[in-house]
Amino acid sequence: MSTPNDAPPRIGVDEWVARSGERRDRGSGPSAAIVRALERVGWWQRLAVIAAIVALFPLLTSSDYAVRVGVNTLLLATLALGLNVVVGWTGLLDLGYVAFYGFGAYGFALLSSNQLGSSGIHLPSLLAIVIVVVAAALLGLLLGLPSRRLQGDYLAIVTLFFGQIFVETVTNVAPKVTGGPNGVVGIDPLNFFGLEVTTTRGYFYVLLIVTVVIMGALHLIDSSRTGRGWRAVREDPLAAALMTIPVNKVKLLAFSVGAAVAALAGTIFAAFQAGAYPTDFDTPFLILVYAGVILGGSGSIAGAVLGATVVSVTLELLRNPSQAATLFYGLILLTLVVRVRPWRKLGAVLAALVAFGFAVHAVIGAISASAVAGHPRSGGWVGDALGSWVVVPADPKGPGNIAFVVLILGLVALVQLKGTARTVLLVPLLYLAAFVWETRLVAEASITRQILLGAILIVMMNARPQGLLGSKRVEVL
Repeated sequence: MSTPNDAPPRIGVDEWVARSGERRDRGSGPSAAIVRALERVGWWQRLAVIAAIVALFPLLTSSDYAVRVGVNTLLLATLALGLNVVVGWTGLLDLGYVAFYGFGAYGFALLSSNQLGSSGIHLPSLLAIVIVVVAAALLGLLLGLPSRRLQGDYLAIVTLFFGQIFVETVTNVAPKVTGGPNGVVGIDPLNFFGLEVTTTRGYFYVLLIVTVVIMGALHLIDSSRTGRGWRAVREDPLAAALMTIPVNKVKLLAFSVGAAVAALAGTIFAAFQAGAYPTDFDTPFLILVYAGVILGGSGSIAGAVLGATVVSVTLELLRNPSQAATLFYGLILLTLVVRVRPWRKLGAVLAALVAFGFAVHAVIGAISASAVAGHPRSGGWVGDALGSWVVVPADPKGPGNIAFVVLILGLVALVQLKGTARTVLLVPLLYLAAFVWETRLVAEASITRQILLGAILIVMMNARPQGLLGSKRVEVL
């Protein structure tokens, strides 16, 4: 009796894609069982359960700071959802996306404050939001018009130029209107039919509702002809055009939808902080939004939200030296556990690393007492545990800078090596990474956050190129 594996190839059918369900069913272990269990639950049911769990967060903490972090996380998640439409689904490299976020914030700020008092314009917040979101969608359409024939680097340059134009405009053009570098202040809080939102918890729930609604709307679009058109354009615009998909219209629609989502997030952001400032909408913040989409999985709705959550929470953890150290060393250990095989090799590397550290500390301490007179800058138990293991000079700035350069060169060399040579070099490089962290990086919080976030993305892209919740893509050669 023949089996499906013995069946002859079917004409016009991609067998690898067609049998994806079989491969998933053949999976074993706890992860495969969890995946199969989740697949038996509907998408809407999963969304409702997760939203209900998240809604409990403000009720379980008395810290206003923690809830504020939750607000920032939901803002980043909303922005990631909008960017996922343009980049993840349509494949358009939009580097001016953050400008729509700023447009929403400044548009709401001008319409819902006394900034335009001489003209008598001071609208209710709900009306201002509707006007700003519609205007942002039209602005996205206008940006897409000259960009619809561009792809790749060319599109990236044009959209990046648009983002820089926005920042320069609100900073230097008509400062009496936009407030210049000082921004716009005194913005009205959100007001929905007489219900005014004035607390951090209130904005958390507003953003939670907005995020869930956007996820639901995008899920419906994703399963529609429009969603299929976006993905077809992403895979191959020429093939999509041959299949009668209006490529240019599909691109313009993606720009408009992404711009509207970003502007909506911008209006809530401006109301939440009661101000709009040009530095909030510069390129570094755009990098965070992209990091969320890439980390979560480009093209995945849930992945965009999860990736933004990981990025936001990680950056907050890095503000505290003790938490940052735990994350740094935990990331290194996790990478070793995932990448170093077999297990005996991992054990040998860890044992050699511990012995190497104590030996280096003892030798250098015997040569010069001042070379080990410092204390690790990591706080808590991590700093105490490293006290007699990692070398910290009394004046660590100079050696730390030199070691940082050596570490970069060592990592480049590590990538080029293979086999035993790579394993041998790994031990001193790990120790050097700890030395650089304790002498320089942990003291430079703003720089360290960006470096460690980049390291997380590099590790993630090597371990799982499709992101946390993204799907593997098959290229037909």
